[in-house]
Amino acid sequence: MIRHKSDIPHAKRLVVKVGSSSITGDQADQLDGLVTALAAAKAQGQEIVLVSSGAIATGMPQLELGDRPLDLATQQAAAAVGQNLLMRRYQDIFDRFGVTSGQVLLTVGDVENEPHRSNARRTIERMLGLGVIPIVNENDTVATQEIRFGDNDRLAAQVAELVGADALVLLSDVEAIYTAPPSQPGAQPVELIQPDDDLSWLVLESSVVNTVGTGGAVTKVSAARLATASGIPTLVTGTWLVAGALAGQGPGTWFVASVN
Repeated sequence: MIRHKSDIPHAKRLVVKVGSSSITGDQADQLDGLVTALAAAKAQGQEIVLVSSGAIATGMPQLELGDRPLDLATQQAAAAVGQNLLMRRYQDIFDRFGVTSGQVLLTVGDVENEPHRSNARRTIERMLGLGVIPIVNENDTVATQEIRFGDNDRLAAQVAELVGADALVLLSDVEAIYTAPPSQPGAQPVELIQPDDDLSWLVLESSVVNTVGTGGAVTKVSAARLATASGIPTLVTGTWLVAGALAGQGPGTWFVASVN
């Protein structure tokens, strides 16, 4: 059982989630480090499921869209173009390590309702059995409410529960959950959060939304709570720190799992 951050290298199955702002635009170079770390973990015998945002943000430059589109149809078109490019970029790097990745597109409903839930679990289990790293993303081209209000942090927590992950790692553009927005004087990183800790003040103070994706501290806290309620401990840390995180080292906020 994974009880502490230092136990992550001993997890048999990990779900890792990365957001749009961490692997697109000015941060696109972080994709190489992320894939390298995931391939290294796989080489050590761990089963890895990656939940990756970034389809819309990746498709925007290809369609010459300067800002994230507001209308649903354009978001879906950008996602359709961007998902193809994003998967190609992932596989190009995985090829260096002899690793095969595979695309799994889900809506929130797919992981909440049978028989889609059973089909998704069976597919991911078979991919892992074949040595493939599943790359899961929300199916933005058909999503309606989720594409506007959903987030892949929550999807990652649901996927972690779906596949019985030993731990969930939520990668961010900051290295931890803070007591206030990190840019504010006096903001401090939170190292450990217990299941019964009152975080209402933290959630109110730490919301972040950027121009290429949705999410931030609020969604990560909510997703971590969802995962830990299912007995899955969760780490929130910076994308550039992923290699250390998978080795059980470095900064981050560790959410202790509930005992069911």
